[in-house]
Amino acid sequence: MSIIHSANWIKAASDCGTAAPVFKKEFTVSENVKSATLQISSLGVYEAKLNGKRVGDFILAPGWTNYQKRVQYQTYDITELLSKNNVLTVGVGNGWFLGRISKNIKEKPDTPLLICAVEIEYANNSKETFVSDASFLSSPSPTLFNDIYDGETYDAREFEYAWENAVVADYSKDVLIEQEGEIVRETETIKPVEYIVTPSGEHVIDFGQNMTGYIQFTVEGASGHEVVISHAEILDKHGNFYTENLRSAKEQIRYICNGKKETFKPSYTFYGFRYIKLENWPADIDLNNFTAIVVHSDMKRTGLFECSNKLINQLFKNTLWGQKSNFLDVPTDCPQRDERLGWTGDAQVFIKTASYNYNVEKFFKKWLHDLASEQLDNGDVPYVVPNTLYRYSSAAWGDAAVICPWQIYLTYNNKDILRDQFESMKKWVERIRNDGDTEFLWNTGNHFGDWLSKDAVPNETNFYGGTNITYIASAFYAYSTSLLIKAGKVLGKDMTEYENLYKNIVKEFKKAFISEDGSVIINTQTANILALKFDLCDNKAIVAKHLAELIQKNGNKLSTGFVGTPYLLHVLSDNGYSSLAYTLLLSDANPSWLYQIKRGATTIWEHWNGINENGDTLNPRMNSYNHYAYGSVVDWLYGVMAGINTDENNPGFKHIIFKPVTDERIDFVRASIDTRYGVVASEWKRSDSGDIEYIFNVPVGCSATVILGNDQYEVGSGEHRYTK
Repeated sequence: MSIIHSANWIKAASDCGTAAPVFKKEFTVSENVKSATLQISSLGVYEAKLNGKRVGDFILAPGWTNYQKRVQYQTYDITELLSKNNVLTVGVGNGWFLGRISKNIKEKPDTPLLICAVEIEYANNSKETFVSDASFLSSPSPTLFNDIYDGETYDAREFEYAWENAVVADYSKDVLIEQEGEIVRETETIKPVEYIVTPSGEHVIDFGQNMTGYIQFTVEGASGHEVVISHAEILDKHGNFYTENLRSAKEQIRYICNGKKETFKPSYTFYGFRYIKLENWPADIDLNNFTAIVVHSDMKRTGLFECSNKLINQLFKNTLWGQKSNFLDVPTDCPQRDERLGWTGDAQVFIKTASYNYNVEKFFKKWLHDLASEQLDNGDVPYVVPNTLYRYSSAAWGDAAVICPWQIYLTYNNKDILRDQFESMKKWVERIRNDGDTEFLWNTGNHFGDWLSKDAVPNETNFYGGTNITYIASAFYAYSTSLLIKAGKVLGKDMTEYENLYKNIVKEFKKAFISEDGSVIINTQTANILALKFDLCDNKAIVAKHLAELIQKNGNKLSTGFVGTPYLLHVLSDNGYSSLAYTLLLSDANPSWLYQIKRGATTIWEHWNGINENGDTLNPRMNSYNHYAYGSVVDWLYGVMAGINTDENNPGFKHIIFKPVTDERIDFVRASIDTRYGVVASEWKRSDSGDIEYIFNVPVGCSATVILGNDQYEVGSGEHRYTK
């Protein structure tokens, strides 16, 4: 058992009101210290300092988990920070545990809690420990207010701490687990690109990039003077600061000056923004006094992509920024408005792209453990993980329980993730199986449908799309069952029962939704896409032809939402319509990926038309400019344009399938993925004569199948070149 389990949860002795409590422990150590460690966690988010220096660089530690069952703790080496006489101080903000984001969570303390233990090992191998208990002191802090949605208020004036002994709190230590996910860090900084006085007279700074993090600024104002910094993603069509899409989230920093020149950044919250607005700034605005600090889970960048089309390159860059912005300890839907939740549907549609862009193996291991811990006994999966909404089991959202572990296995050859999640995967399939009035179709429940598709009528208010809900639910029932079977076989389990179940699901699906001529009776792009992607039709040629016709009749435009979009280009290129897939990718008409870029997007939007052609913004009730779901197209850039694919029978890129699909509108493509076996790379470029040169790189110890048109080659490690 770790030393932290011998410590106590403690809370502030007095009600701190809206202020963040701070805890203090003074201790003395003997000479000849060999090593020293601090184990620490909190209910809320903490910032620890030893002798005035920050301990570690984990921002918003200990992260966001299912606090009722799982609370991570961190272990820090503090040897170099020690002196003979020491002062440990720990501020604890509300974080995700308290505040508006957790307002639905019941049966929890109403104040942040801290637990920690210091262990000193001396040169003679003796040990000394100091644990959180009533000997720690507590006080309100100069952070007068903090909230994930609303921001932070800090009083920089001289502060009188009201120290009194902390109180031991009654909260289980059984929930404590070692740090499991990636830590959250400050990863880069961005300087302003422009100072703007808007038409309405607002003082605005543009950082040129929509991002997640916070501002560090330097200010000098009279003691007691309060400055206000607001955050926003866009300016409206008139050039004014726009915050309506934040809904009730204030996203502000309020800073009370002390008469001196001071530098400040928030400690207990984060913001989604590109622009900031300054109010009551006490001096001329100098851009050198402002820096945006990017904050996200510290994932290793693994994927690179570049082609001859600059807009496609910007799309790739926007997707990276969308991932960085929303992979802040959990895969969130957005980083700015009063939501920022771990939506399961968004995670599953994007996970393939996510796992190519960055190494997210550890990130998803932690999040999927939380998903399983939040899953009900009957298999219900919450809409969001961690669960703050207490709403459950939409098709394509709950299916994250199955789709996400399978993709992590494919990308990283990680059988452990399948072992860890197999019971959760099975419970989800059984939950569908036992629902409703038929075993083989999912025709009951509340579902999100093809969320935000363009084929709903009217599409500005009906977010569920135009594809039949039972059709989507039953299609995902089949898909998740098929993946469960595959996972079970990888683990050496007898999957006969589920193979029979799958056959019956497909049989009933075809009976209900496939006509005698082999076409899908639901006349939407997404319906045809799912039938093709999930192998739910016998005559793929007919279904693919019908899909192509629907797209062409729509002016060569997509109409898909969160459910259909991730598979759209794949089913076209897989079924003989790669040229049409490229046409959709390269379109800059509304709706399309490149339309957003033409409108100035630097991340992926929630809606295809978050800003219309005339500059009007969509309904602010739900209109984020930093969602990653539609960035799922990037796995097509890797897998079809560059042709880098995993092999289910030998995953993790141990055996690679190179199958690039070229188009005359693109002159070159190059991409690579840094896998656990080494860098897998693919490149093709068109010569003046019209020939295409292909270059593939296979890591040492790996093999590959190269498919170029009708030609196929089996190759080993090294570089391989072909001209066609």
